[in-house]
Amino acid sequence: MSAWLINPLDDFAFLLTSPVWLALTVFQIWMLVHALRNREWLWAFFIFIGSGLGACWYYFAVYRDSGSRGFELPGAQSRARIKELQAKIHYLDNAYHHFQLGDVYFQREKFVEAEKCYRDALVREPQDIDARAHLGQCLLRLKRPAEARPLLESVVSEKPEHDYGHTMMALAETLTALGETDNALLYWQHITQNHFYPRAKVQLAEIYAAKNQPAAARAELQDVLSDDPHTPAYQRKRDRVWIRRAKGLLRKLK
Repeated sequence: MSAWLINPLDDFAFLLTSPVWLALTVFQIWMLVHALRNREWLWAFFIFIGSGLGACWYYFAVYRDSGSRGFELPGAQSRARIKELQAKIHYLDNAYHHFQLGDVYFQREKFVEAEKCYRDALVREPQDIDARAHLGQCLLRLKRPAEARPLLESVVSEKPEHDYGHTMMALAETLTALGETDNALLYWQHITQNHFYPRAKVQLAEIYAAKNQPAAARAELQDVLSDDPHTPAYQRKRDRVWIRRAKGLLRKLK
């Protein structure tokens, strides 16, 4: 397949008559573009020469585990972990295992399943602050911000720094989704004063830009982009989505 990437005209007719190879080629190009955009140079090389094998390896090792669009919750992602928790729930049926299973589904972006698990946890332990916070975040991902708001507000009121500020970030995103950008702005400003989260700074910049404050927006975005090369690799991987948004918004503001 890499030969086709080098000499596309030679094999074009063959690909048109071979849908399987065409699909594999499209997949390889997709993974190659993703690796290049994220500056995974070594991976890009292996994808290019790997005749599909490198692309598959990259998909399972990097692409699939790139996180839930920049959102994070603790919890394993493997099928074995799901089965382990389901077995514990079958025998013990306690709130904690329902909550953990919800986190696994959340990480896998199976938000409907995650919602059920968090609600099951709250049936058994109604005041659990972590289950309330994560259910709120789950409802936000399901585009139900009106339902998420009271859960997230209750947690932030009780413990403002819950989940190291991630719950407050979810509340700010919820308010933005509900059109309450002035209230969201206050939360984003509080978060960025206490934490350096690209997720917070980029969304704060987006509100500044929407309010016709380009200088303030550029300052936040430049902070994010200047800090990015110096952050650990694992952190850069998690923040990719926000770095891309920062670059895109900065180009529009210039």
